[in-house]
Amino acid sequence: MTQTTVDAPVRFTTDHGARHAKVLWFLPTHGDGHYLGTSKGGRRVDIDYLKQIAQSADQLGYYGVLLPTGRSCEDSWVIASALAPLTQRLRFLVAVRPGLQSPAVAARMTATLDRISHGRLLINVVTGGDPVENHGDGVFLDHAERYEVTHEFLKVYQDLLRGETVRHEGKHLRIEDGKLLFHPVQSPHPPLYFGGSSSSAIEVAAHTIDKYLTWGEPPAQVAEKVATVREAAHRAGREVTFGIRLHVIVRETDDEAWAAADMLIEHLDDDTIAAAQKVFARMDSVGQSRMRALHGGKRDRLEISPNLWAGVGLVRGGAGTALVGSAETVIERIKEYMAIGIDTFIFSGYPHLEEAWRFGELVLPHLPLDHEVPVTSTRVNTGPVGETIANQERPS
Repeated sequence: MTQTTVDAPVRFTTDHGARHAKVLWFLPTHGDGHYLGTSKGGRRVDIDYLKQIAQSADQLGYYGVLLPTGRSCEDSWVIASALAPLTQRLRFLVAVRPGLQSPAVAARMTATLDRISHGRLLINVVTGGDPVENHGDGVFLDHAERYEVTHEFLKVYQDLLRGETVRHEGKHLRIEDGKLLFHPVQSPHPPLYFGGSSSSAIEVAAHTIDKYLTWGEPPAQVAEKVATVREAAHRAGREVTFGIRLHVIVRETDDEAWAAADMLIEHLDDDTIAAAQKVFARMDSVGQSRMRALHGGKRDRLEISPNLWAGVGLVRGGAGTALVGSAETVIERIKEYMAIGIDTFIFSGYPHLEEAWRFGELVLPHLPLDHEVPVTSTRVNTGPVGETIANQERPS
């Protein structure tokens, strides 16, 4: 078993607890499969497969989907544009990249996608934490400079989306007579999501964004980070809300879920883990360093707090932890994060199509959500619910 001895769950009492939550899923535009770190059980990810996941998420009632960004992924803007007309309610959390995009071009892209999706766009502000990838994209700024650019970028970007004519001359950006002729549906602009654990990132968050995202650290660490960001925003005269990025492995029982976690890494060898950890070590992302510290690249310390499993982070960058357990267990852990003040959850699981359905059926209808989840009634003619018995009777 992957389980280890961990302390009992931490109970939080806070005046900032979330009563209701938004739940998003994930589009795996960088690949998918049954196992981590191997091509065995790998799955072809093309537009037809991504359409299946997006339409499933839409049907199940997820608030939206996150599209990752970077050179390991299909372009998030192109994919979102392709899938928006094929869905009805689903929102798309798509990245803008300060340093890679002009704020004026990003504002035009934002306004356009918000209009063609009828106001279903969410924006994920990604600064980027891998110097090697940044250099491949033509960005040679150090960590502090990237956040300086991000802060300038967001000031111009938000002003443009608000309909202002912008003249800006800063350390990194210069804009003259910047304006949008076509405005977004959402006012003043689509909500801005942002993550970053460094002091520079937290200052940017405090002054500019709407929702601060953290990766899935243990609740005590998340509570500390939330308090730090909330205080920084208070000093800036603002308020922000909070979200978390997690994987999930949910089954009918806790034992089945832990067995599935073991299976996810059963083909993962030590050389592959070491190679992945070497890549993560070169990054200057504080958040990635915190993820690595949770497990140290070792298999024997993966349950880092009750039902929080760090096995994904052995080879996956970014979010590296999963909630593991039965529906009742996972709901309990989600509510612990809500008590801290987390009101938005972005989940994923392997393979993403099947796990979207498992979570969507076992967990989603039983959470206190602030968005509607479709409920199928068996009392009206809504189509088959369960297989017809002996070709003539509907199941009870």
